[in-house]
Amino acid sequence: MAIRTIGVVGTGVIGASWTGLFLAHGLRVLVSDPAPKAEKKLAEHLQAIWPTLKTLGLSSNASLSNYQFVGTNLGKYYADVDFIQENAPERVDLKTKLLGEIDAATRPDVVIASSSSGIPSSNFIQKCYKNPGRVLIGHPFNPPHLMPLVEVVPHPTTDKATTDTAVAFYRSLGRRPVVIRKEIPGFAANRLQAVLCNEAYSLVSRGVMSAQDLDTCMTSSLGPRWAVTGPFMSNAMGGGGGSDGFAHVLQHLGPAVQKWLDDIQNNRFIWSKENLGTLSASVAEELHGRDANELEQERDELLVKLLHLKREKEEQNRAMDSS
Repeated sequence: MAIRTIGVVGTGVIGASWTGLFLAHGLRVLVSDPAPKAEKKLAEHLQAIWPTLKTLGLSSNASLSNYQFVGTNLGKYYADVDFIQENAPERVDLKTKLLGEIDAATRPDVVIASSSSGIPSSNFIQKCYKNPGRVLIGHPFNPPHLMPLVEVVPHPTTDKATTDTAVAFYRSLGRRPVVIRKEIPGFAANRLQAVLCNEAYSLVSRGVMSAQDLDTCMTSSLGPRWAVTGPFMSNAMGGGGGSDGFAHVLQHLGPAVQKWLDDIQNNRFIWSKENLGTLSASVAEELHGRDANELEQERDELLVKLLHLKREKEEQNRAMDSS
């Protein structure tokens, strides 16, 4: 079945960003959200991100006007959609009720993907009586219109065809979907982020370094390196290349790293009012009153350039492999 019409349920930051991405790829989008002024906020957000989407590259039939805000819920329009991207708040009770309604109203072959940031879909399919096997997680990394990653997380009874359809669909949007084979809270990217941020918060709250210096550590070392190769490939290259190089690094650094990890565990960040205050003060010093919109624009411009460079290199590699 060709996917031409997308139903977007919820138009907060994630839902609005998804909507822009779908429009940029020439899809028709039907949108609903019960929040006050949701339609106006969506229109403003789409106008704001459209220049970035143009820079990334629009499909020939892309149009900023090819969406329809249909009200507080999709209602009768559920019958028209070929794919659902749900973006409701992270509440099991709300998602359970909402997905039950979506399951009852859509065709039984329509994939229902939730943008849930960390709640596995098996927690909220209890009222999907028609076909719970077409439900899964399609979790983007924020903002979805810019960041390529989508974590596709089936629950234990998700049909394989559903997973395959979701992966193929996200790839058609220029995304980089990865399939999480087992349901775990937080999935993969947010778990990695949570662990790293916990140590970052610990270092700053204990006075080891400032928030600004911590950010510099990331943006001047791990950030750019991992943006190109990731931790596994970086380790392998650091050990001389290949699987032998990877094993060498782990064997060589293993004893020392274990001591670091023990210290990290003993000094992990505790979510107290005092610690949060210390962090906030250090972040405020780093920001120096800088405008959030300007920071976001600067971030997006640099990310677009990086993504273009990576795409060009990947295309060159594919051309060499096929020659």
